[in-house]
Amino acid sequence: MRRAAPAAALLFALTTGTTACTAVAGGVEGEPGAAGLRDPYFPRLGNGGYEVTHYDLALDVDVRPGRDELRGTATITARTTQDLSSFNLDLAGLDVTGATVEGRPAAVNRAGSELTLRPDAGVESRLREGRTFRTVVRYAGAPRTVTDRDRSQEGWLKTADGSLALGQPTGSMAWFPGNHHPSDKATYTVAVTVPEKLTAVSNGEPVSRRTSGGRTTYRWRTPEPMASYLATVAIGRYATKSSRTREGVEVFTAVDPEVARASASALDRIPEVLTWAARRFGPYPFSSTGAVIDRRDDAGYALETQNRPVFPGPPSTGLLVHELAHQWFGDSVTPATWRDMWLNEGFATYAEWLWAEDTEGVPTRQSFDAAFLQDVNWAFPPGDPPGAADLSAAPVYGRGAMVLEKLRQAVDDDKVFFALLKGWATAHRHGNASTDDFTAYAEKRTGLELDALWDTWLYGDGRPDDPDAPVTP
Repeated sequence: MRRAAPAAALLFALTTGTTACTAVAGGVEGEPGAAGLRDPYFPRLGNGGYEVTHYDLALDVDVRPGRDELRGTATITARTTQDLSSFNLDLAGLDVTGATVEGRPAAVNRAGSELTLRPDAGVESRLREGRTFRTVVRYAGAPRTVTDRDRSQEGWLKTADGSLALGQPTGSMAWFPGNHHPSDKATYTVAVTVPEKLTAVSNGEPVSRRTSGGRTTYRWRTPEPMASYLATVAIGRYATKSSRTREGVEVFTAVDPEVARASASALDRIPEVLTWAARRFGPYPFSSTGAVIDRRDDAGYALETQNRPVFPGPPSTGLLVHELAHQWFGDSVTPATWRDMWLNEGFATYAEWLWAEDTEGVPTRQSFDAAFLQDVNWAFPPGDPPGAADLSAAPVYGRGAMVLEKLRQAVDDDKVFFALLKGWATAHRHGNASTDDFTAYAEKRTGLELDALWDTWLYGDGRPDDPDAPVTP
């Protein structure tokens, strides 16, 4: 979930930062990798010519009252998809101090948030199509807060007692270099060094904690693929707790002490919600779960950061259900492009409706009727938001959920409908999927011709006169 919030911080244009370039003799034969993946809303986001398989990030953070200082080393393991002569990484606002490819110095040029690395000719064989290669980038500076087109904030946020890194849709490039399009998922190891009185939390499972010279390094491991916008680092004076569900899933929570008591009941429900969601959507797709809860003013929204959603203050049960449902829809099954955002938010909103039906006796049709009457849900079709500023607007959530309720009505068989939801989460587990993938899957799974449903509810302009009009021939 990422709804727009008022912004008071600096408007950051993702065009700052300097680079120390290293001259490299010769070069590598091949073609340059593309400097963007032509996403409908962020055409320069991501890079072509390679796919990242693993990020190993080492961050040393000097936490300051107004502005942090960060020194980072990113070791990026990737596989080429073409013969590469050069390739790009996305990095905004931090200074590159050096880079190597396969252990040899690489020339680095910069244009805004695009780094272009030209490897030494001595590593040519490692950059042929289908080969695996390793890049190391050293960088430093003050990570910035990004203000998005919808006026919400991401990137590196200062909190009451530390910092919080959030990345949807582009903010992760404010704290580490990478291929920052959701279609390129990878595993992660993140080591964060902070003053010893603070705790550093990231995605996945804790690996180690070591203190020396007044500073503590926390190391985290994310073994399942993750889109970079779902990566997080939370630094603060957290109260932490680790436990396991009956199914053996590790539950790690980190809560600001100011809101710990008020958050306790919500955190206690995490295993219950996961058990319920697994019954509706299939087995939980990750080896760990949990939450990070900061104070209400630390971030203006909740976000489904993988394994460990972030909340601005104690979450309601509905919000907890929403963010945990994203672990299936958004985190495991990740959008192919940002145009497919309703596959995240529509599904998570529908999960809230299902929870209310199963635990509170509120039929999903009642939730549908309430959403149908809300004018904000009809500003645009969820399958085609008009621009980047609209990716977290109401139709993506409410009308996206209405699409699923209409699908349930069209199927008219709950056994088939819920098998479809489980099958969708299974078919694209730890991968990416588009809206076209979903509509084709739904028609194949149900045997129905559903053009009228998609044309009216997913892509149609304006509110239909009759919410009960037939959607199948």
